[in-house]
Amino acid sequence: MRTLPMTDTELAAWLRLSLARGLKPAVLRTLLDAFGLPEALLGQSFAAIAAASNEACARAVLAPPAPGFDEQLAAVLAWREASGNQVLTLGDPAYPPSLLRMPDPPPLLYVKGRLELLHARSIAVVGSRSATPQGVEDAGRFSRALSDAGLAVVSGLALGIDAAAHRSALAGSGSTVAVIGTGADVVYPSANHQLAHQIAASGVIVSEWPLGTPARSAHFPQRNRLIAGLSSGVLIVEAAMRSGSLITARLANEMGRDVFAIPGSIHAPLARGCHRMIKQGAKLVETPEDVLEELGFEIPAAAPSHRAAPDIAASLAPEARRLLDALGHSPATLEILATRTEMDGTTLQATLLQLELAGHLSVLPGGRFVRASHT
Repeated sequence: MRTLPMTDTELAAWLRLSLARGLKPAVLRTLLDAFGLPEALLGQSFAAIAAASNEACARAVLAPPAPGFDEQLAAVLAWREASGNQVLTLGDPAYPPSLLRMPDPPPLLYVKGRLELLHARSIAVVGSRSATPQGVEDAGRFSRALSDAGLAVVSGLALGIDAAAHRSALAGSGSTVAVIGTGADVVYPSANHQLAHQIAASGVIVSEWPLGTPARSAHFPQRNRLIAGLSSGVLIVEAAMRSGSLITARLANEMGRDVFAIPGSIHAPLARGCHRMIKQGAKLVETPEDVLEELGFEIPAAAPSHRAAPDIAASLAPEARRLLDALGHSPATLEILATRTEMDGTTLQATLLQLELAGHLSVLPGGRFVRASHT
C-alpha cells in the first residue's frame, strides 16, 4: 500500500495546521471539508474561516508558524525519507478508514513499519503496566491466538500487558500495531527499545504527535482514543479501578466497538477494573475463542482426544500437593498458607521453593504466591 505523493509545500501546510495552537482535530476537519486542502484553507480570509468555525479558530489557522517551524519541517522531510517511514494526511487514500469514522481524526499520522496493518482487521489488548505474572501470561496467550487468527493486535507499547501483547502478536500471522504517546522517533519507556525495533521491522508503530515529542501524561488518554479507533474490539486483561485501559474501553464502547474483559479474583486489585467493565456490559471472556466467536470467526471443533490430560498434582509429593490445593487459584500470603495447611515454617518454605522451581507457582510483590495457570 502506497501513500499519496506529497510535495514539500503540501506537507508544510499540513504540518503548520497540525501544529496550530488551539486548533482541535475535529474543527480542522470541518474547515478542510469546507475549503479543501490545507493550502486552500490557509489562503482564506479571516472572516471566511471565522464564519465556518469561530474567531478563535480563525486566529489559530492564520497565526504565523511558531519559531523553529522551518527546522521542524526539515526534520519531518528527512524522517520521511528513511526506509519504512511514512507521513499520512487526512487527504491520503492510505489513511486508516477506521480513524476517518472518528469525529476527530489526527490531521497527520507518523507511521513506521507495515502500513497495511493499519487497514487490517484488528483488536486491542490493553491492561496494567504493573501486571502480575498471570496477567502477562494471559495477555501473551490471548494475543498469540488472536494474531494466529489473522487479527492485528493493537496496544500502546507500555510495560506490562501492552508489551506482552505486542511480543506474542509478533509471533503470529496478524502481527501488531503500537500506538504511542510520543513522537514516532522517541521510544517510551526506554526498556521497550528492543521491542519497538522489532515492531518497526515486522509490525507498525503509529503516532499523531510531532517528531521529538517526549512522554507526557496528558498525551496518553488521547493516544487511547486511537487504540480504540483502530480496533474492532478491546480486550482488557488486568486493570485497576483508575486505569488508562478503562478509558480505552469507554472510548471503544462510545465508538460502537466490542469490549471484552478477563475476570479475576475478587481479592485482586488488578481484577477490579475488569469486573467494573463487566458490570457495565463488557463481555466476560475466559479463552481467545470466546473473543473470536464474538467477532464472527468460525471456531473449528476441537479434535477428540484419546489421551487423558496429565494429572500434574499426582506427580507431586504429598506436602506439595496439599500446599497447591491450599493455594487454590487466588494469590495468598505465607500466613494464609500456613493457616490452611497447618505446616511448620520450615516445611512450608521448602515446599513453596520446590513448587516455584518446578514452575507450579510464582511469587508476587508483597510476598504473595499465585498458582501457575497450567497447574
